[in-house]
Order: sequence, then C-alpha cells, then structure tokens
Amino acid sequence: MSKHLRGVKPPIRLDQEPLTKAPKAPAYFSSYAVGEWKRVLPVLVQRRVICVADLAQVETYCCMAGLVRQIETERCAAGGVIDVRMFGVQNRAAQTARQLAASLGLDPVSRARLGSAAPDADDDDNPLAV
Repeated sequence: MSKHLRGVKPPIRLDQEPLTKAPKAPAYFSSYAVGEWKRVLPVLVQRRVICVADLAQVETYCCMAGLVRQIETERCAAGGVIDVRMFGVQNRAAQTARQLAASLGLDPVSRARLGSAAPDADDDDNPLAV
C-alpha cells in the first residue's frame, strides 16, 4: 500500500501569491464570525500561506467557529439547558471548523508541517556550512 493511500497529507508550502494584508470581514458574518476572522486572518497573512482563492475556505471556517460560539452563548443564556437539535448542529459545525482549521494550518500538527515549509536560511555567511 502506498503512503498516499494511508492518509498522509502533503506538506504545506508557502503560497506563490500570498495576501499581504487581511481583507475586511464579509458583511454577512455574525459578530462571533467577525471575531474569529480578526483573530486568524492576520496570522495566516503573516505566515504567507493564504491567497485570494483560499478566502472562501477561511470564510467557511469563521462561520462554523462563530456558529459554535453562538450556540454555546445561547445555551448558557437559557440556563444551560441542552437542546438536542442545537447540540447536533453545534457538533457538526465544530467538526467542520476543526477540519478546516487543520487544512488552513491552524492546529498544532498543521503548524508543525507549515514550519517545515519555511524558506531555508542562507548559509553563505558560514564558510564551514555544507
């Protein structure tokens, strides 16, 4: 069995045309999604791994993370009562957010893979470097 059939993800590489500044959050976002957008997008821009084509994926991640927070806030405001249907929605949104976070490099394993994508340091200063 080849290693590609075992779920091994390819390493994350720096993008060829990364965004240089974080765009404004979409107008349709909830306040929770806007908060997540403002939290993660500057990090992705700084790492140079996000381009215009990836913004839809970031939008979906922020919406799902915002939905998880919104449902939890509403549950707490209702005295902690668990609505079974809303728990299912929250659970699916959390799972989707987790999967998208991993593909965007927002979890520890993905960041470790991303760290290996950093450009090599220039060793010209060291005459003993091979």
